[in-house]
Amino acid sequence: MSQELNVMEPVAKPSRPKGWARWRILTLLMAVFVSLAGLRVITGQDMLTDAGTVRTTLTFAVPIGLAALGGLWAERAGIINIGLEGMMIFGTWFGAYFAWSFNDPWIGLLAGTLGGMFGGLIHAVATVTFAVDHIVSGVAINILALGAMRYLSILVYADIPGAGAAQSPSAPSFPTLTVPWLPEALGPVAQSGIFLVSDFAALIIGLTTRMSALTLIAILLVPISYLVLWKTTFGLRLRSVGENPDAAESLGVPVYTLKYIAVVISGGLAGMGGVFLAIVASQIYQEGQTGGRGYIGLAAMIFGNWRPGGLAMGATLFGYTDALQLRGGGAAIHALLLLLAVVLLVVAVWQVRKDRKGIAVAGFLAAIVLLFWYFSTDSLPRELATYSPHIATLLVLSLASQKLRAPAGIGKQWRASRS
Repeated sequence: MSQELNVMEPVAKPSRPKGWARWRILTLLMAVFVSLAGLRVITGQDMLTDAGTVRTTLTFAVPIGLAALGGLWAERAGIINIGLEGMMIFGTWFGAYFAWSFNDPWIGLLAGTLGGMFGGLIHAVATVTFAVDHIVSGVAINILALGAMRYLSILVYADIPGAGAAQSPSAPSFPTLTVPWLPEALGPVAQSGIFLVSDFAALIIGLTTRMSALTLIAILLVPISYLVLWKTTFGLRLRSVGENPDAAESLGVPVYTLKYIAVVISGGLAGMGGVFLAIVASQIYQEGQTGGRGYIGLAAMIFGNWRPGGLAMGATLFGYTDALQLRGGGAAIHALLLLLAVVLLVVAVWQVRKDRKGIAVAGFLAAIVLLFWYFSTDSLPRELATYSPHIATLLVLSLASQKLRAPAGIGKQWRASRS
């Protein structure tokens, strides 16, 4: 009998060494960097790894990453935040207005963050207190923000030269940070064209020259969010609310309070992303300048499997493809077809080993089509290159979707038990 019980016991999975996931991410990042460096040498497209592309990538990735962080905080507490787009709109308007009014970007940052938090508070009241459907509440906030900011622009900027119903006057920007000796020291190395050496030098130059102070703050918020959510008691309780609020309540966790805190912080991060768009990226508020980045931030968060490091990689992917099509045009994006074809071939071989022949055949055929496309053309049409960031995001999400795991209690309406 004891032997039968032993047979029925589940076999424990072998434990992975501490830091295994961290080394896996670092290995992946290194593989991507080496691939891009090799692609630069093969195709001659220097834009793939030059310092300007790195800086532009940060400019495009930061607002998406901040929106993704906002989505992470809310969804880890069980609240779907489709309203990130509207909260970013609040951040763009209030950030630009107060930065212009006080001639101080830091006051604009505070005002834009508070504007996003106001949007988060509306979402929390609707979803947590009144149990409104999360999607309905988020969409309503997006519509409200767009209309309200249009009204305020007409009210405030109507008689101001250079402004109007759709834009604000120019606002002061944040100071930029540069390591003084690096550009001069590494510039010749970056221009040498040596495989990996010049690429790494260009990467260092791009990350250490003319970086906005708000960019540095946004980058630091990624590890800070990880430490708070995964290494503190507060973070453990907040994540338990998103996984199983009933169990959390039974242990004395204030479920309602933590949901409110998470959604308000979520709105503040999205508002900060809006401030970046208005003050760093353009130094002016313009109607529609968020351009759907709140939704893209949600996609980056899902790609990152509801983890800070993963969403940062998702935001960087979108920012990189957007920067590449802006700086290099269709020719630079065309070079990525070769890399994508090789990746699909590797995926096909891997799926064969996993005995998933259908997926393997699909990947192999797609790789052949991309190789034919690459060798038969010299550039991508401008219209297609413009939408390459969205296409890249969809492709990566489709490839990674099988291993994604959302918090168990996400999107569910919850009410405290009556004792």
